[in-house]
Amino acid sequence: MASYLWNFVKFSIRNIFKVLNGWEGSAHDSKVLNDALSRRNGLKVPQGKYFLVDCGFPNRRQFLAPFRGVRYHLQDFAGQGRDPENATELFNLRHASLRNVIERIFGIFKSRFTIFKSAPPFPYRTQVELVLACAGLHNFLCRECRSDEFPIELENESSSSSSLPGNEGDNVEQVFETQEQQRENANEWRVGVASDIWRNAMQDNNGTQR
Repeated sequence: MASYLWNFVKFSIRNIFKVLNGWEGSAHDSKVLNDALSRRNGLKVPQGKYFLVDCGFPNRRQFLAPFRGVRYHLQDFAGQGRDPENATELFNLRHASLRNVIERIFGIFKSRFTIFKSAPPFPYRTQVELVLACAGLHNFLCRECRSDEFPIELENESSSSSSLPGNEGDNVEQVFETQEQQRENANEWRVGVASDIWRNAMQDNNGTQR
């Protein structure tokens, strides 16, 4: 299915926020995101908000990606003695926990519309419109029914490696210098967020031990 579903998560409303159709499934995530942002009525990020994105996307100011080359998935931190050891690991753990919420929303969507469990036997244009129709119906049901009576299918985390690739620039297209500067600023912002999370966790831990 050549489409992307974007979630803007409000924990009381499980709406699919944006649907972008028309891209092949093999398209690189960064290319799809650039297209979504450049369209006349494209993706808009609310002021002061950001989207949580996985390692397939470059880290940007309004699109927060995990640190690469650092433990990430929830099972990587499960068990005694496997707690986060530094700011970047704790950031990735918190990021993965939030991502799990997003995966649950997609699980509800796929359980509600089982046609998406396999390739629909319709022409391409019909498939595109089918995604739009089901996303709209999903949002309506979330608002009006206030109940999700469907088994939730989570994405299998084991399909990804337990730690993310080491090079932030891997498989990312050549970008202009201004975009590189924006990336640097975004990475600095992410480091600041990680440092604040780690500092607050340490203060909470010290307060608990007293």
